[in-house]
This record gives sequence, C-alpha cells and structure tokens, in this order.
Amino acid sequence: MINAHVAVIGAGPCGLGCLRELDRLGTHDVVVLEAASGPGGLASSVTDARGFTWDRGGHVVFSHHGEFDRLLADVLGDDLLHHDRSSWVLADGSWVPYPFQNNLHRLDPDTALECLIGLIEAGTSNAGSAARSDFGSWIHATFGPGVARHFMAPYNEKVWATDPSAMSADWIAERVSTTDWRAVLASALSGTDDLAWGPNNRFAFPAEGGTGEIWRRAAEPYRDRIRYDSAVDWVDAGAGELRTVTGDEVAFDHLVSTMPVDLLVQRTIDSPDDVREAAGELVHNTVHVVGVGYEAPLSDDRSWLYFADPTVPFYRATNFAKYSPANVPGSDTRRFSSWMCEVSSSATHTRSSDGLGEEVESALRSTGVVAGRPEVASLHVEEVPYAYPVPTLGRDAALERVLPWLEERRIHSRGRFGTWRYEVGNMDHAVKMGTDVARRIVNGDPEELV
Repeated sequence: MINAHVAVIGAGPCGLGCLRELDRLGTHDVVVLEAASGPGGLASSVTDARGFTWDRGGHVVFSHHGEFDRLLADVLGDDLLHHDRSSWVLADGSWVPYPFQNNLHRLDPDTALECLIGLIEAGTSNAGSAARSDFGSWIHATFGPGVARHFMAPYNEKVWATDPSAMSADWIAERVSTTDWRAVLASALSGTDDLAWGPNNRFAFPAEGGTGEIWRRAAEPYRDRIRYDSAVDWVDAGAGELRTVTGDEVAFDHLVSTMPVDLLVQRTIDSPDDVREAAGELVHNTVHVVGVGYEAPLSDDRSWLYFADPTVPFYRATNFAKYSPANVPGSDTRRFSSWMCEVSSSATHTRSSDGLGEEVESALRSTGVVAGRPEVASLHVEEVPYAYPVPTLGRDAALERVLPWLEERRIHSRGRFGTWRYEVGNMDHAVKMGTDVARRIVNGDPEELV
C-alpha cells in the first residue's frame, strides 16, 4: 500500500500544475498516476515514423492566468516562437478572415447582404436578448439567419458532433465573438478587415517538440512521484483508497482527479445510483486528428483555417509547419510542410477512421489549401476518444449531482474533463485549477475557477 497525503490522477496540465504547487508549498507526500506512458494528456505530442511532429488537436499558447505564465517561463524560458494569428474561414467558396461574423464584406455580394440584413435585424430587435435556452436558438437570435446558415450552425455542428439545439448557450463567454452590427456594417462599407478579436490573436508555440514539450519539461523534475502506465482500476471513496490496473494500491487523504468525471464515477465502487445516473448523462465528442506531411516547401503564411461545409471532413486545419519548423523532419521547411486536421465524431454523429486519412488529404487539395498534387510524405491518424466535453442542456444539472458528492469525500475533480466545462478548458485554465486546488488542500484558500 502506498500512503499519500494527495493522490493525483493524470499528469496533464492540471495534474502537473497541482503537483508543482503542492511541492512549492512543502507538501511532498504526493503520487501522480498517469494512464499513458508519458505526460501531457490532451496536450501531449507525438513524432511519427517519418519525423513529423503532431499535437493531439489544435493548441496554441496564450494565457489568462499568471500561474500558467510562471510555469511556461520556468520550463521553456525563451524556447518559444511567437506568431500573429492569421486565421480564415472557408464559407460558400469565399475565404473570410476569422471571426467570420466580423468580416462579412469578404463574402460574395448576395451572401454578404443576406448576412448583414439578418445581423442588423437581430441587433435592432428583441431577438438578440431572447431565446438563450439553447445554443442553436442563441445563434439565430444573435446573428440572424444568414450568418447562422452560412457558417455558425453548420460549423458548430461539425465541431461538437452535436446538434446546437441540444446544447446550452451559457458556456459561450469569450469563445464566440458577439460583434456589434454597426461595426460590421462599417467594415463592410470600408472594405476593411477586423482581425483583432479574441485572446489568441497573438500566440506562442514551443520551438521544438510540439505542445507536449511544455509538459515533458514540467514533469521531469518530479519523475520520482509520477507513475506512468498506471490507469486507475477502482476508487473506494469512503475508505480513501484506490487501485491501479497494475495492482498498485494507494491510500489518500485527498484525491485530485483530472480523468473524465463520468469514468471516475463509474470506477468509484461506492458511488450511489443517482450519482452514476447523472454522470451517465454527460456527453463528449471524439476527435480524429489527421496529420498530413508533404514533401513540398512551406509557402502558406496562414495559421489555421475553419470549414463549415459538411462535405469537407475536417472542421479545422492547422498549418503545423508554420507553428514551428521543428514540426517537420530536420526542421527543413524548404523541403517539407504539414497540415494537422481535426474531424469530430459522437454517438449521434458517428465517424469511422477507416479511409479518413486519404479523405482528408483529398479535401486539403479540393478546398485549395494545398495546391497541385505534392507527394505525401506522412499520413498520421490518431483518435482522441475524449476531446471536448459538450455543454448540453442537462450538463449543469448533472454536475450539480455529481461534483458535490465527490467533494464531500475529498475527491476534487478538476481540469477540462474533471469539471466538464469547455469554457474553462484551455491549458492555462487547467494549470490554474490544479494550482488552486493545491492551495485549497494545503492552506484552505478559495478556488477561483470552480
């Protein structure tokens, strides 16, 4: 039996943020259990057999929280590359700068007029403040039917693999630009682009190793406290004990869990039926990450691209060689380029990975992202089973039954899937949550994101 004051499930951003802060506060009686063979979780990276590096989805480095800033400075120092965002949306055959709804003048005249009229009508009626009961209604009420039809509704259905009408609108915050129609009209009349919206309009990226390099370096000083390939088999909340699939048993005073909370409840042997039922109501999607490496020079200066068209398999394509030359073999962007594409799937919007790599590569060419027929040097397909926690209409009610029960038993469920809140699901949020729960355990300090 391993005795630990704090056991942590997961060596991703939240778990490592917690471990670092516990160590800083003088609490060293900690064990971290990570199911994978290395750190990083959803923010890990892989280098394929041809030497191309890929993330497990689209990540860029920006921050709302000093806790993340300090971690980044500690582990990477100056080993960061900085970029101004250049992000575009392909809609009805037109490339429109992100955010789409801020730059409608880039559309063909008829489509632009339809979108503008709808946006103005939504902004000058009571519709803009109405119908927040679901995300689909909110889209139409806020942006009008044109923006909804040409981009917002089909794009969000692709991302979430969920009908927007089944989602709450309460998660939006800074995730969706709610522009003033007057500014959009002024932009349309002057023909100028609005490119500055959002916290990631300037971002950083590790110079080498992909996003996962941050977490590899963050984990290294604590390797004696992290047990890899140690998925949790069961938790006994009442006894304060757990066992891993490798047979290790751990007794804990506090458990900080960053695993998906629905799985945590399933594996907690004394969780009551009503808590299990509530956890079973939580919905997530799966993302297939398809990396296409080309033997062709990097020539595109754009950062990432969005696609609303349902006939295009991916919702986002990231110009991964632009993020860092080290993402291609030998850092040789005069010879290689790479695009990382994301395709969502869910129980209601199923998607097989069979033939998906070839389909994605073909779509990169048919959409004009990749010109001609360059030689494919690498085709890497990876499935991320838990990618986005979907903010369904019943999510908050389910969490209100699940999380308090766990907290009463000193089980603190944190991170993107621990709290099941996409709205605070970035790496900086995860580090902040991990840091805050460590301070609460040691000093009783209040948490800011829970």
